Amino acid sequence: MDLFTPATEVAAAIRRREVSPVEVLDECLAQVDRLDPSLNAIVWRHDEAARADARRVAADVAAGNELPPFAGVPLPIKDLTPVAGWPTTYGSFGAPSSPRDDEALVVTALRRAGFVLAGRTNTPELGPIPVTENLRYGVTRNPWDPERSPGGSSGGAAAAVAAGMFPLAHGNDGGGSIRIPASCCGLVGLKASRGRVPAEVVGWLGATVEGVVTRTVADAAAVLDQLATPPDRLAWYHVPPPEASFATAPGADPGQLRIALLTRAPLDLPVHDGARDAVARAGAVLERLGHHVVPVDFELVPPDVLGAFLHVTGAGLGDFPDVDFSKVEPHNAASYQAARQVDSITLAQSITTLQRLARDVLWHWGRDFDVLVTPTCAIPPPPAGAVLAQVHADPANLPADVISLAAFTVPFNVTGQPAISLPVHEAGGLPVGVQLIGGPYEEGLLLAVAAQVEEADPWRQRRPPQ
Repeated sequence: MDLFTPATEVAAAIRRREVSPVEVLDECLAQVDRLDPSLNAIVWRHDEAARADARRVAADVAAGNELPPFAGVPLPIKDLTPVAGWPTTYGSFGAPSSPRDDEALVVTALRRAGFVLAGRTNTPELGPIPVTENLRYGVTRNPWDPERSPGGSSGGAAAAVAAGMFPLAHGNDGGGSIRIPASCCGLVGLKASRGRVPAEVVGWLGATVEGVVTRTVADAAAVLDQLATPPDRLAWYHVPPPEASFATAPGADPGQLRIALLTRAPLDLPVHDGARDAVARAGAVLERLGHHVVPVDFELVPPDVLGAFLHVTGAGLGDFPDVDFSKVEPHNAASYQAARQVDSITLAQSITTLQRLARDVLWHWGRDFDVLVTPTCAIPPPPAGAVLAQVHADPANLPADVISLAAFTVPFNVTGQPAISLPVHEAGGLPVGVQLIGGPYEEGLLLAVAAQVEEADPWRQRRPPQ
C-alpha cells in the first residue's frame, strides 16, 4: 500500500481484506526505521505491543466481526498526553520515565475508534513553543527540508505524517500546535471548537484542544466524529451537538458564503510574501467556487492580550505536577518562576481580558462574514534548532519567530472557534498553509468549505523528497 494513503482509505482497505493491519503497521515501522534517524519525529516505540494489537484486529477481520471505523490504522501519540502503560516524559529531563496508570480521554477515544497506537512523537519540552526541539530528545526536522523546523508543538506528529511514517498522528493545539506544523509540513490541521473534544481537565481555559494532523479534510472530519462522541456529561464546557456527522461535511454544499481575507498580522508583525500569496490563492479558489470573497482589515489582538495569554499559559504549568522544575529547560524554568509571581487578582484580570477579546472578535462572524481566511503562520518554518537556541539564550523573553509563527493561530484558541490549516501553496520549496476560521461550533460548515478548496486545488500528490 502507498505510504501516503489517507487513513480512511487504509481503514477501508483493511475492512475489504485487501491488506492486513499487520502489514500496514510493518510498512509504517519500516518507514520509521528508514527516515526517523534523520528526522527525529518518533521518540519512543513499543513495536511488539502494537503488533499484538494489529494481530487482534486481523483476527477480527478474518472472523467477520464488526469493526470500529479505523480498525487497524496505526497512529502515534504526542509525548504530552498520558497513555496507560506508557511513559509520558513531556520531552523533559524533569519528567519520570515510569509507565502511567492514567490515560487521557482522547487516547481512550482513539482506541475505541480502532486505531493501533504505535509510539510517541516528539514535542518541545512541556509544549509551549511552536517548534519541536528539546534537550532530552533533540531537534525534529522538516521532511521537506531537514534544515528547517516542522513547527510545533505537534511537530513530531506532523513530520511523521508528512514523511509517510503514519497515515495520521495525534496532536493537541493550545495556541496553534496542530495548525502550525500542518502548515510547515503540507498537511491538514483541524482545531475543533472549545469543548468539542472531551478532556478531563481543560487546559489554558479550554484553549487547548485535542485532535490529529492528517493528509485530507475527509480524514480530519471522520476522526472528529470519533473524538467528539459520545458527549461528555461531566465536562466543564458543553457544546451544541452537530446537525449531522462531521464525516458527511466533505462533499456537502455549504451554499454561497461571505468569505473574508485578512493578511494583517496581530501586533502589526511583518508577513512573509509566501503567506500573503497563499491567502490570495485560496481567495481566488473560493471565488471561483461561487463564494463572495472580500479583503478585510481589523485588529485581531490588541497589544495587552499577549501578556494576558502568557499569564494563563504560565499558570498552566501547574498541569505538570509530576515534573521536577529544577530539571527543566531555561525557558520553562523562567516561565515557572514568572508564573509564581503573578497574584490571583492579576490572573483573574487576565482571564477577563481574554474573555472580552473573544467577544470583540466573535461578533464579526454571521454579521460581516461567514468564514475568515488568514495565513496560518506569518513566516516560513525557521531553521531547525534556532528557536531552542534563542529561548535558552534569553529565557525571559519570547523570540520574534515564536510570536510570528503563532500570531494568526493564538486568537482562535482564545475565542474557542474552529479553525483549519490547509496546505494550498508552496514557496521556496516549502509548504505554506492558510487558515480558515468558522463561527462558533461551525465545524461542519468549515469542513465543507475546506473540502471544496481541496477538490478545486488538490494537494494530495505533493510529497516531500524521499
